[in-house]
Amino acid sequence: MSKELVFGHQSPDTDAIVAAKAFSYLQNQLGFDTEAVALGEPNAETNYVLNHFGEPAPRVIKTAANEVKEVMLVDHNEAQQSVSDLSDVTVTHVVDHHRIANFQTAQPLWYTARPVGCTSTILTRMFADNKIDIPAQLAGLMLSAIVSDTLLLKSPTTTDEDREALRALAQIADIDVDSYGLDMLKAGTDLASKSDLDLVDGDAKSFDLGGKKVRIGQVNTVDLDDVFSRQAGLEEAMTNENSGNGYDLFLLLATNILDSNSELLVVGDPKNVVETAFGKKLDAQNRMSLPGVVSRKKQVVPPLTSAFE
Repeated sequence: MSKELVFGHQSPDTDAIVAAKAFSYLQNQLGFDTEAVALGEPNAETNYVLNHFGEPAPRVIKTAANEVKEVMLVDHNEAQQSVSDLSDVTVTHVVDHHRIANFQTAQPLWYTARPVGCTSTILTRMFADNKIDIPAQLAGLMLSAIVSDTLLLKSPTTTDEDREALRALAQIADIDVDSYGLDMLKAGTDLASKSDLDLVDGDAKSFDLGGKKVRIGQVNTVDLDDVFSRQAGLEEAMTNENSGNGYDLFLLLATNILDSNSELLVVGDPKNVVETAFGKKLDAQNRMSLPGVVSRKKQVVPPLTSAFE
């Protein structure tokens, strides 16, 4: 059996890094030869998690076909979010909790998708189904991913399965989720040390919507003023990214993790589609207040998709 690489999406968040590690461990226990890698450096929140549990960061790859013939995808399926040479390798497994789009294979594969808040929630069930114990260190990483993706179970993407998985993982890892989770989320909101490009593109994903290339970034904070005091620089970075990568539209969702409210900054066109999607106008600063919106997957992409259609 030849070696396979396991990885999450570009601009990896905590779930993308952790899910790769967890699925690689599970597959190796089942007899596969895999290595968890990443398509980018861990962000501040993920580094906090890795350091807390004494876990090394995965090595970063730019291409896969120069190393392996087969790969396994976690926390994504859309080609534009994956490794640049995805078409040159065979995808054998996918574990994901997002929409399925721009994805096809020439051969059958193992594909697991569930409408839950986090890929690591799905993996928790897969460990149980295969009767394989989750080591305490890995359980700590996996619960961190659930905390991250669900904003400590406050996101509308949260399901009962996420809650149960978090409870079970916390018991294995012997972690007080509330205190640890808040410290972990706050670790990801240190904005002063990040460049404008880091803020807009550090947790960004690309989408093909209505024939337009749309880039959507998200940054968590405890004070929205910390983000928008840098608006001129953020807009310049977004404009440069549009020009350099052929994006038509760049949206930055700034989310306050303490009150679960967000503000949207929009650069590019068509802006009127964004206004249609959310039923309100952008202000003179190209911003829009979105109370209660915290999930890109459930509260931003779906209305945008409908508006573009």
